[in-house]
Amino acid sequence: MEYIQLGQTGLKVSRLCFGALVIGPLQKNMTVKEGAAVIRAALEKGVNFIDTAELYGTYEHIREALRGFGGRAVVATKSYAYTAGDAARSVEKARQTLDMDVLDIFMLHEQETRLTLKGHREALEYYLNEREKGRIQAVGVSTHNIEVVRAVCEMPEIDVVHPLVNISGIGIGDGTLGEMLDAVKAAYECGKGIYSMKPLGGGNLLKSYDECMDFVLGLPYVHSIAIGMQSAEEVEMNVLKFEGREIPESLRKAAASGMKRLHIDFWCAGCGKCVKRCNQGALTIIEGKAAADPEKCVLCGYCSSACPEFAIKIC
Repeated sequence: MEYIQLGQTGLKVSRLCFGALVIGPLQKNMTVKEGAAVIRAALEKGVNFIDTAELYGTYEHIREALRGFGGRAVVATKSYAYTAGDAARSVEKARQTLDMDVLDIFMLHEQETRLTLKGHREALEYYLNEREKGRIQAVGVSTHNIEVVRAVCEMPEIDVVHPLVNISGIGIGDGTLGEMLDAVKAAYECGKGIYSMKPLGGGNLLKSYDECMDFVLGLPYVHSIAIGMQSAEEVEMNVLKFEGREIPESLRKAAASGMKRLHIDFWCAGCGKCVKRCNQGALTIIEGKAAADPEKCVLCGYCSSACPEFAIKIC
């Protein structure tokens, strides 16, 4: 496994980052023991970088995976907090639940515009103060939008950017793939640590796996790439790909058998809260029920967190 310095953070991370969203309650809803086993499989194959968020509900899975692990793992997490009080609660929850005195990377989650960044400024200041105190090592921003990546270039206080990058541009909220790549390159040249997300468009591009992976791996201004993995087979396939080794066809088939889709149950009340929550514009209400456009959906599962009827899931 190749390792690289993540910008100017002082953190050395694997090129492959374990995306923990898919093992949690928004998607596979694996038990702590099951999810920890998949993470541990990645750790033992040299993947030392884990991406999570407060929303994902996977802190306990990560803590269990790290129990007794002798190596150094870097964990990045995120919060939607606006206020200093909420930010303090998010940081303390992460420290306590992950059992980490110092958090490696703490980020503003899913920022949409410059105005969103401004609205979260109080929380950001809290994270920056925690960095000064030594309780957070690096502060960052995650986003699907070009405007935010460009804005971060003007924010020297930001260490890390977590942007959406894939060969088809699926999920980019405000422009083209070319514009996103230009923004990411500029952020890299500003010294930001860059680790991208959704190289397979949330699973929609899995049939073009090699082409998608070759594309992101060929970007010299992306340090690491977060990929959601929910089985030992997916871990092994991705590790082999990142190490430039051949992937057996049997392994490809085993990993592909876990292809995901958005499922909306019959009891959906058509309240529209999922539509408002979806930043991809992938959901609409048709004849009183929610419906998803597979061309726009990136299978993040965030809509399920907004559903009061628990009618949406990734399966």
